[in-house]
Amino acid sequence: MDNFFDNRRILNMIWKRKFHFVAVGFIAVVLSAIFSGPAFITPKFKSTARIYPSNIWVLSDESETEQMLEVLNSNDIKFRMFDAFNLHEVYKIDKNDPQFYTYMFAEYNTNVSASKTEFETAEIKVMDEDPQRASDMCDSIITFYNQKVREIHKAKDKEMVDLTQKQINKKNDELKIFQHQLDSIREKYGIISYDQVSEVTRGYMSALATGRSSSSDTKKIEKIYDNLSKEGSNALIVENKFRTTIQAIDSLQLLYDAHLNEYEKEITYSHVVEYPFPADKKAYPVRWLIVAFTTLSAVFFALLVFLVLDYGKFD
Repeated sequence: MDNFFDNRRILNMIWKRKFHFVAVGFIAVVLSAIFSGPAFITPKFKSTARIYPSNIWVLSDESETEQMLEVLNSNDIKFRMFDAFNLHEVYKIDKNDPQFYTYMFAEYNTNVSASKTEFETAEIKVMDEDPQRASDMCDSIITFYNQKVREIHKAKDKEMVDLTQKQINKKNDELKIFQHQLDSIREKYGIISYDQVSEVTRGYMSALATGRSSSSDTKKIEKIYDNLSKEGSNALIVENKFRTTIQAIDSLQLLYDAHLNEYEKEITYSHVVEYPFPADKKAYPVRWLIVAFTTLSAVFFALLVFLVLDYGKFD
């Protein structure tokens, strides 16, 4: 085996069998050109779209584009594509096959992809036998993406709308209780507001100073003063709770309106940078590459065969 890969021996053998190599190469070119043709390999056309994410929340350490790819590559989008384009017929997969979805996902993932570019756009690529269907599938993925993200956002906003409405209702019930307590205090003790303490005290002290302690007005003031002394602190507590509850309701109402506004919005969640269109030239197979690779492989294999056949004939 010392001279099996000897350069001189190999060159001599190639020159000796040069016509054999030419014949092998010619046959390889002809056969690879035939078998890479549309009669044996169905041509496929590629449609491409590029989109930027917009109006989405940052939910984790992932970038917005990475979150977009999570949705674009989700099974939910794939199921919608299966149904929208009857892909089981396109891919010739029997729905009754026990491994139907395994085959469908494998075929879909071979023909459809979504990846991030260096400029942070999401690039969608679709390969299909029909250039129009490839373009339509690419466009539908964008549509289904917007619908999916809208569903996610609406579900969250609806949850917040229901939650804030529940809190508003609860606070309104509390407000009615405090209102009833204040009405009772006002009716029973004549205390309109705790803010009247200084005014009542000043009037009462003025009446005492002028010697009108026996007048009816002074007695009324004295009664209110006594009521404030007994129930003033309780009235202050209830009044503060009443005001705090009104403020809480106002804040919750603003929050409710904001989430309701978001819930009722109909917006998109992507900016299309490059729209898909039906290709006018097939992208697969690349026949020249197949022919070149096959020819080189055939010639190299022939070289190994001739080396083995001629082994021992050269010193």
